[in-house]
Amino acid sequence: MNSSYFAFFTFTFVLVVTPGSTTAVVVRNTLEGGRRAGYFTALGAALANTSIAIACGLGLSVLLEVWPGSLDVIRIAGALFLATLGAMSLYRAFRFDDGGIKLTVDPNAAPARSHAAAYVGDGLGINILSPVIISFYLSVVPGFIPAGASRFYYSGLAATHVGLAVACHSAWATGLDALRRFFVAPWTRRALQAGTGLALIGLAIASQIRR
Repeated sequence: MNSSYFAFFTFTFVLVVTPGSTTAVVVRNTLEGGRRAGYFTALGAALANTSIAIACGLGLSVLLEVWPGSLDVIRIAGALFLATLGAMSLYRAFRFDDGGIKLTVDPNAAPARSHAAAYVGDGLGINILSPVIISFYLSVVPGFIPAGASRFYYSGLAATHVGLAVACHSAWATGLDALRRFFVAPWTRRALQAGTGLALIGLAIASQIRR
């Protein structure tokens, strides 16, 4: 492992373990549908990260030079998506005594929503609309590529980021799924749902304030 890759690995590890909007969505969906729902959300986020990495590798920077305001559009769309998910969580907290969170001890039970693709879509949507991840691949990743490195070096760095992110988000899903079983009283699950909704809306607002 060369020093450049080690530095990238360390930087990326700190980045992915720091809770952010993707973590919040994984938490929300794990509360709703259990461990499998969290895993599917993590998978969607990984698909988004991979898509962004490929797009940036192929020249997304050209689009940003032609249309600099595209990042602002992505930022606003991402904030609206976060706010929508947060509003849905608040609605469930208001509508149901248990916040719409069912206690399911069977890890193989079907997710609350009828199609797992819905959870994959949440993870995909929140990351594909993330200007932070786009900026990461356009500005940060190239800085860790040594002079004269193989054309596949970028792919290795991207795979490292995607892999670390999947591991981190899956760990959140696993841990939270175990914890949710201790929330027997319906009001505690209702409070969790409400807190998650407020956090998502707060992240949406913060993403616009930091513009």
